[in-house]
Amino acid sequence: MESEYIYHITSQAEWENAKKNNEYFPVNYQVDGFIHCSIERQIPGVLERFYQGQKNLVKLKIEKEKVNRPVLFELAHDINELFPHIYGSLNIDAVVAVESIS
Repeated sequence: MESEYIYHITSQAEWENAKKNNEYFPVNYQVDGFIHCSIERQIPGVLERFYQGQKNLVKLKIEKEKVNRPVLFELAHDINELFPHIYGSLNIDAVVAVESIS
């Protein structure tokens, strides 16, 4: 069964900034055009591939039903897996938990 939650990794500083603005856009949003997310079992691989050696990271637990923008599961061709992407800003009230991971 598909989980009602998706996850996003960001820096503590970016998350603090999002709380002030009441919405979250990652720094690379303009390049990618969406917010990269994962399902829970994908988190270790994402951390390994993209965040090695980085500090002050947090994992946002996002309730999909509360996201005000489209959430689409799309294929990451390099690893042949579907990942959830948020097309637009993330409303911070969709974030139900924030966990420090480094």
